[in-house]
Amino acid sequence: MTTNEQGLSGERADILALLGKRRDFLRHTAQGLTDEQANTRSTVSALTVGGLIKHVTAVELNWADFAQTGGSKSDGPTEFTPEMIVAWENQFRLVEGETLAGVLADYEKVAAATDELVRTLDLDARYELPAAPWQPPGVFWSVRQVFLHLAAETAQHAGHADIIREAIDGQKTMG
Repeated sequence: MTTNEQGLSGERADILALLGKRRDFLRHTAQGLTDEQANTRSTVSALTVGGLIKHVTAVELNWADFAQTGGSKSDGPTEFTPEMIVAWENQFRLVEGETLAGVLADYEKVAAATDELVRTLDLDARYELPAAPWQPPGVFWSVRQVFLHLAAETAQHAGHADIIREAIDGQKTMG
């Protein structure tokens, strides 16, 4: 059992430790990068280190809202405009006016807010997931599952960022 700096123990401390470690891996991939390097596509993918941090921030913000409110029950768009597609693509790179320092600062704010939710929300509260092509209707997740999913999502994207970073300058998070 983990006890954290706020004196929490048990599963809340464990979830905070899990999220914290995965976030540290992601942030580590950006250490020492210039804005240009953070926006470099170093693999065949369109992903960049800065863009992944920006994306994970947005994803965490959305899941945190879901954990608090149960999310929006309205259906998403059925058609995607060119502007919507550009906005989607732009979440995976730094756009004009964005800096690595800025997206990291945004990430810290969102992470701190999520951590407060881990400390305070009812982990057993359950909400129906929004409609999506990859899941059948009627799937419910507990708030606990949401936080565990956030850790998994962050870990996956930290791995992506690590590969991108290694291709830029050889730095690896692990190994």
